[in-house]
Amino acid sequence: MTLDRAVMIFAGCVVLLSVALGVFVNQWWLALTAFAGFNMIQSSFTGFCPAAIVFKALGVKPGASFK
Repeated sequence: MTLDRAVMIFAGCVVLLSVALGVFVNQWWLALTAFAGFNMIQSSFTGFCPAAIVFKALGVKPGASFK
């Protein structure tokens, strides 16, 4: 698995989990969805992604986007 795939899988899981928590627990969990979306947008412009840094430190091999 490459770093790009790991980041996208993680982002997708965060979005799905926060939507489920927003529906079943408290609507304020939807703020996590907004944060994840904002982070994806800013990383597409800047190339900086905190999740990519963490996955890289864990030894996930680089992909095309996050090096």
